[in-house]
Amino acid sequence: MHDAFPPPGYMLTESAVAGITLYKPAPDHGPHQKVVNFRCPHCDGVTAYSTDNGGLTCGYCGYHEAPQVEQVGRQAEEFEFTVEAWERSSHGWGQARKELECQSCSAHTTLSTEMLTHTCPFCGSNKVVQIKAPQDVLRPRFLIPFDLTTDQCRQQVGKWLGSSWMVPKGLQRLGRSTEFVPIYIPFWTFDARTTAAWRAEVAHTQRYTVRVNGRTQTRTRTVWRWESGNVSHFFDDLPVPGSNKLSPILLSQIDRYDLDRLVVYDPAFLAGLQAQAYDIPLDAAWDQARQQMRVTTKQACRRQASSNRMRNFSMNLDFSEESWRYILLPLYLAVYHYGQQPYQIMINGQTGQIAGQRPVDWRKVGLAMAAALLPALLTTLIALILSWWQPGTPVSTFLMAAFAFLVFGGIVAALIFNKARGMDEI
Repeated sequence: MHDAFPPPGYMLTESAVAGITLYKPAPDHGPHQKVVNFRCPHCDGVTAYSTDNGGLTCGYCGYHEAPQVEQVGRQAEEFEFTVEAWERSSHGWGQARKELECQSCSAHTTLSTEMLTHTCPFCGSNKVVQIKAPQDVLRPRFLIPFDLTTDQCRQQVGKWLGSSWMVPKGLQRLGRSTEFVPIYIPFWTFDARTTAAWRAEVAHTQRYTVRVNGRTQTRTRTVWRWESGNVSHFFDDLPVPGSNKLSPILLSQIDRYDLDRLVVYDPAFLAGLQAQAYDIPLDAAWDQARQQMRVTTKQACRRQASSNRMRNFSMNLDFSEESWRYILLPLYLAVYHYGQQPYQIMINGQTGQIAGQRPVDWRKVGLAMAAALLPALLTTLIALILSWWQPGTPVSTFLMAAFAFLVFGGIVAALIFNKARGMDEI
């Protein structure tokens, strides 16, 4: 019997009977980290995390404080798929933040309360609404700090924009003057072991001989045989983006993060920087991860077969040793405008990998495609002139050469066009 009322872990609730006091279990909201503000100990000014020097920096007196980094890498704690594990996970950002909701692309980003930015880092729109960032969202437990500085971003993007002859003149200079926004992007990582038993009919080519008109001829026929096997594969830290506001095509080109550099989350890393909370919840991300694991396991099963040709394939798949993490990964976002059209660039904040859109100078592309087809046209003209100037002259050689040039030039022109369209429409 408890001496204190209400008992620990319980709260008072309504009773339908007069004179009877009832208690119910108090809801467990999980641990919340204390909300902190970052002020300079010298001048009481606002401090912010600097991607250039990797620490808290005061913009008024120049005070710098290196963060207390606890690097854990791939040994970072993972959670099982249980309600208890979810409730044990901390919630909230750990610092007072406000949230921007973009009215153009519906993206939600959070930033420090002292920041006055009103520009969406995803689409470059200024149509945003400010609200208070919720503290009841799941808090990331680990992150990878920024290694790349904004100056390095400008230099690398400038080179990248000028690395193709298809882009308009002056684009390189435009890229170097673009503002790069450092932002932490949410990711889920998953571990799991897949165990599969498969069975299929596999095609085998069988040779045999027959006598035709007194001669022996070798022929082949396809024989279908049943085969089966077992596959076990362990997936370690399979990443799934927690944001649906980024192009999956671009993100897949720069998502090679070194998870050995994971550090324990600290609100200081987000001071003065933008971050995005996950809008793809754990269950939806886990569905995506399971689908990727299923495809990879199926490919491993098919590789076990003695032939690539098979039919009536079936696979029984089990998942075990399942665990997850919620982490933040560093990314630079830039939106620049060319010809009143916005173009997005992403830069991996750890490795410097770049992916993005580049406008295409279609006049250059058209001239290049015409040049690829020019030899076929010239050879055909030579054949026509010879047949007109000297009737009876054999021109079949020229026509065959013209056809070969046409095929080769058509392939080159198609490759040029597809590459240009891919640059412009990602």
